[in-house]
Amino acid sequence: MDLVLSYTPPLNKKCSPLVLKDDEDVAALLASRSDSTCKIPLGVTVEPTEVCAYEKSGQESSDDTDGSHDGFRDNYFDVDYCDSEPTDVGSSRQTLPVFRNAERTSNDNGASATQPAEGNPPVDPLLQVTGAGSDEPVNVPTIEASDSTFSDGSDLHEGKYFNTKKDLKRKLSDIAMKGNFEFRTRKSNRSLWVIECINPNCSWRLRASKIVPESTKFVIRKYVGVHSCSLLNRNANHRQATYVVIGEQVAPQYVGVEKGPGPKGVQTFARTELGAQISYYKAWRGRKHAHTLIRGSPEQSFHVLPSYFHMLEKLNPGTVTRIEVDGESRFKYLFLAFGVAIRGFRYMRKVVGIDGTFLKGQYRGVLLVATAQDGNGQCYPLAWGIVDSENEDAWSWFLTQLKEIIGDTDELALISDRAPSIKKAISTVFEKAHHGACAWHVAQNIKNKFKCADIMGSYWSAVNAYRCEDFTGYMIEISNRYPRVAEYLENEVGFEKWSRCHYPGLRYNITTTNMVESLNSMLVNARDFPYVALLDVIQEKMSKWWNDRRIVATAITTPLTPSQESELRPRFAQSNGRHTAQLNPITYHVKGGELEGVVDIFNKTCTCKEFDIDKLPCVHAVAAAHHAQVSVYSLVSPYYTKEYYLLAYGETIYPVGSQSQWDVPNEVVTRIVLPREVKEKKRGRPKTSRFPSVGEFRKRKNRCGKCGAYRHYKKKCNSQTGSTEGNPPTNVPG
Repeated sequence: MDLVLSYTPPLNKKCSPLVLKDDEDVAALLASRSDSTCKIPLGVTVEPTEVCAYEKSGQESSDDTDGSHDGFRDNYFDVDYCDSEPTDVGSSRQTLPVFRNAERTSNDNGASATQPAEGNPPVDPLLQVTGAGSDEPVNVPTIEASDSTFSDGSDLHEGKYFNTKKDLKRKLSDIAMKGNFEFRTRKSNRSLWVIECINPNCSWRLRASKIVPESTKFVIRKYVGVHSCSLLNRNANHRQATYVVIGEQVAPQYVGVEKGPGPKGVQTFARTELGAQISYYKAWRGRKHAHTLIRGSPEQSFHVLPSYFHMLEKLNPGTVTRIEVDGESRFKYLFLAFGVAIRGFRYMRKVVGIDGTFLKGQYRGVLLVATAQDGNGQCYPLAWGIVDSENEDAWSWFLTQLKEIIGDTDELALISDRAPSIKKAISTVFEKAHHGACAWHVAQNIKNKFKCADIMGSYWSAVNAYRCEDFTGYMIEISNRYPRVAEYLENEVGFEKWSRCHYPGLRYNITTTNMVESLNSMLVNARDFPYVALLDVIQEKMSKWWNDRRIVATAITTPLTPSQESELRPRFAQSNGRHTAQLNPITYHVKGGELEGVVDIFNKTCTCKEFDIDKLPCVHAVAAAHHAQVSVYSLVSPYYTKEYYLLAYGETIYPVGSQSQWDVPNEVVTRIVLPREVKEKKRGRPKTSRFPSVGEFRKRKNRCGKCGAYRHYKKKCNSQTGSTEGNPPTNVPG
C-alpha cells in the first residue's frame, strides 16, 4: 500500500490536488504561499501498489523496432496543467530550505492534518483538507536506452526547475546542439512549453510549466530523454542553432577583452564546443548579439549616458561632462574630461595635440581627442569628445569646452593637422594660443602633391633646425631642386606653422601629433563599441596608466624622469672636451665641437637655441654649469622633474561600477537622450577601416598560393625552376 499526501493550490480555477513526493515538494508548497501562514492542511489517501497499464504497455512495446510510443504520448503531454484541467501529479521541486515549524496532528482516521496554532491567522479556505480527488495519477513508462535508441546525454529530470522559461529554452537548445538533434514546439504560452523531437515517431519529448501561475519559475513536469529515431534525423545544422543561442554561448569570451573572436572564430567555437555547423553570416550575427549582451545595445547607450556621466562626476570630483542635444532631444555632441587629468595638466608642458578618428559602431560619429605629453614623453589625455563629423561647428563646440578647463594663454600651443575646420575653429575660439601644424602631415602633403619623396631628408632637417641660419640653408637646398615645394612651404603653409625655429610660441621638441595618433590606435578595437562601452574602455585605460606611472614615478631615484635623464647623460660626456670662459657672473662662452655657444645660466638661454626651445640644458649649458659649479639639474625645466611627474599622476581615476549600484537622481534618470539620425545604410559589408590620409599609401603584398613567395601570383609561379622572387619556394624538395 502507498500513502499519498496532497494539497490543493490556492488558484482561482478549480483543480485537483498536487501530490507531495518528498521534502523538495514540501518546500515548493511553502514557496507558493504568499501569506505568512505556516500551517497548511494536507490530504491523505491510501492507494494499492500496482503496475499501471501505461507501464505494462511500455514494457510490452520496449522491443518494438519502430520506436513509437503513441499509446502514452498524446494524453500524457497534451494536458495543460495551468488551466482548469486536472493538475499534473508530477513533482513541483525547487531548491528551497525545508520548513519544519509546522505542527502536525493525527485524526481518528489516521489522516494527518495541520491545525492552526493559537494566535495564527486563519487557514485559507482553498487549502482546507481534501482528498486526492477522483483523478487517477498518470504514470509514464520508463524507457531505457537500447541498441535501437539513444539518450540525449543531458542531466534533465522531472522536477528540475529553472528561473525563467528563457533559461529552460537555452538549456534545451544547448542539449540539442551537442546531441545533433532537433526538436519542435507543440504548444507554448506564458505558462506552458511542450516540445518533441523533430521526428513525430520518436519518443523524446518534454513538458514544462510554471510552478504556480504567479511565479516565473518553470519546472519540468514530464520528460522522456531517450530518442527512438534513426540517425537520419540527427543534424548538425539544426534549427536550435540560432544566432541568439550562439551569441549567448560565446558571450563569455568577450568579457574583459576589446576584440574577442571574429566570425570565423565563432564558427570554430560552434563546431567544437556546440557541435553545430553554422554559416559565416549567422556567426557574424551571433558575435554581434554577444557584444550586445556584454556591452549593451547602441540605443540603450544613449539612454544611460546622462546617468553614466553623473556617476563619473560623483566618483571623480572635478570631472567635466557635457551632452549636447538638438531640439528633438537627439544626441549631437558629448565632452568628457576627468578631474584628475585637469588638475594634473598644471604639471605638463603647455602643448596640446588635437585630432579626431572615426567610429565604427551603428551610429558612427567621430571621436575627438585632446592630449598633452608628460615629462617622460608619454601621452597625457586631457579631454574626449564624440561628434557627428569633423566640421567647423563640431570642432568649435569641442574647443570651447576644452578652453574652459585649460584656459587661453600665450604659453599654450595647439598642434593639429591642416584641416580647414580645425584651423578656423582654433582661430575663432582661442585668441591668445598659438596654432602649429603637424610636420608629418605636411610631409605627406608634399609627397602626394609634388611627388618628391627624395627631398624628405632636407625637409625634416629644416623642421628640426633650432637656428634660423641652419633652417635657411636647408630651405635653399629644397628651393634649388623643387622651387614649387619651397613656395608651398613658405606661402601656403607658412614657416611659423611647421618650423621649430620660426614658431612664435613654445612647442618644445613636439613637432607632430603622434601622441594623438597613439591614442587613436590604442582604441582601434573599441571604436565599434556603443558610446558608454567606449567611454568605459577609455576610463579603464586611463586608470591603468595613472596607476602604472605613479608606481614608476615613486621608484625613480634621479631628479629627472627616465627619458630626460637618458637625454642629459650623453651631454655630460660631450661637454668634457669643451673650453669654457666666463664673460660675466651669469654668461659663459663655450668653445669646442662643431658649434660655439654663449650661455646665460640665469635666463637659461644659449646661442645654439637648443636650450631656449627644449628647456633642457644643451652641451654648452652643461659645460657652463660645470665651470660655474652650479647643479645642471637646476637649469632643467620643472616639467621634466620627478616631482612634477609624480604630482601629475598622484591621484586615482575610479570606475563607475555596475549599473545596479548607481545612485542617480530622478531628474538625471528621466533626461531624454535619443539616438542621432543616421543615413540610410549602404548595401554590403560595413566599412571598418578609414580611407588613407593624403600621401599615405598602403601597398598590398601579393603572395603566391603555390610557393608562398611574394611579388608574383600562382599562375606565374616558376617554383619548379627555382626562379621565384622573394621568399624561397616551400614546395620544392631539398
